[in-house]
Amino acid sequence: MDIKQYKELEASFIEYLTQKKLRKTEERFTILKQICVFPGHFDILILHEELAKNNYHVSKATLYNTLDVLLDAGLLVRHQINSQSFQYELRHQADNHIHLVCNKCGSIREIKNQALKADIAQVKTNRFMKEYFSLYIYGICSKCRYNKKKGNRK
Repeated sequence: MDIKQYKELEASFIEYLTQKKLRKTEERFTILKQICVFPGHFDILILHEELAKNNYHVSKATLYNTLDVLLDAGLLVRHQINSQSFQYELRHQADNHIHLVCNKCGSIREIKNQALKADIAQVKTNRFMKEYFSLYIYGICSKCRYNKKKGNRK
């Protein structure tokens, strides 16, 4: 993310915090900066580890609260990949894509499909305004499939 995009995101966050009469804390802005470094999905553990690597120690409660604020501000999107885990990504990176989720190792790969995007854009929804979509396809990744075949040969 370039500096201009970050400044726009930060300005939007400041506007949201002001509107909701929430405090503009150093922790919130440090967490936002760290999130902007991630190229795609992240979870709470990855975020916590990266902040700690940068000598910024913050409680997981603060992380969860800040993520909730960023979600409510519309700056972040939460994906429930399976029943136990959530992953997050910046809203502007989440536009209209497909997640391929491995049931074995939990890896996630994103693909963009213009034909599918056009098909979904044509779907009529009553009393609902679509903003973006995210489709999940569950299966087994090639690495896990290879390891399974290799294990069966022994």
